[in-house]
Amino acid sequence: MTVGEHRAAHALLRWYADAGVDECIDASPSDFYSWQSEPRSGEAPQIETVKRQRLAPEKADNTPLESISTDEAIRSAEKLAASCQTFEALDAAVRAFEGCPLKTGARSTVFTDGVPGSDLLVIGEAPGRDEDRLGKPFVGRAGQLLDKMLAAIDHSREHNTLISNVIYWRPPANRTPTAVETAVCKPFVDRLIEITEPKAVMIAGGAPLQALLGVTGIMRARGVWREIETSSGLRIPALPVFHPAFLLRQPASKRLAWADLQNLAKRLKER
Repeated sequence: MTVGEHRAAHALLRWYADAGVDECIDASPSDFYSWQSEPRSGEAPQIETVKRQRLAPEKADNTPLESISTDEAIRSAEKLAASCQTFEALDAAVRAFEGCPLKTGARSTVFTDGVPGSDLLVIGEAPGRDEDRLGKPFVGRAGQLLDKMLAAIDHSREHNTLISNVIYWRPPANRTPTAVETAVCKPFVDRLIEITEPKAVMIAGGAPLQALLGVTGIMRARGVWREIETSSGLRIPALPVFHPAFLLRQPASKRLAWADLQNLAKRLKER
């Protein structure tokens, strides 16, 4: 390999790492559109089913684990979440849950960071590479910016803020979570809101906006107060804002983010 080829290969690997690609699946690219209905060995499971792991122990003869439908996984999550009466019980339930297919490829379960019962609950999208490695939400560059945003309104994860996501396991290559993955985790998100009862929820980004409110378009929705209604009927004020990762890419939008933070701080003081 020449010096130029070595540099090119190094640059390509660096680009992959920055994009969140951290594993090799095959020696050559695969054509997604040529896949058959049944996945080949080594490929991801079909989205309609997830493995029944701790939900049903593996058979003694080591035959493949039985699959369950998405509806069954959601019902299992709903039942498990509803049984939790404390934050600690909910935390343990999320970590033990095996109904989300993302868990099989993740290193950590990333549930919350901060102070349960705080007046502010921040809900983002899903763990990234740093979050998966450390087991806490918002700890990378976007998390550092979030900490600065919270500090601007006298809040922090150490004293008066709880931080979470709508997905608790890192999607491959940091892709956007699917509707199925979000639906499976949603009962735990609802129960977290019900147990902690924040004065307000800050919805960081478009994915949690759609998951929690069924609304698309963060550009139009940001800065406008709405209400999250959980399955039990609890209503909590919610303010959609730009995700810190977006602000890192579009720093000109920080002026809008600052206006949203001031709006949030005023509401928290009023309540």
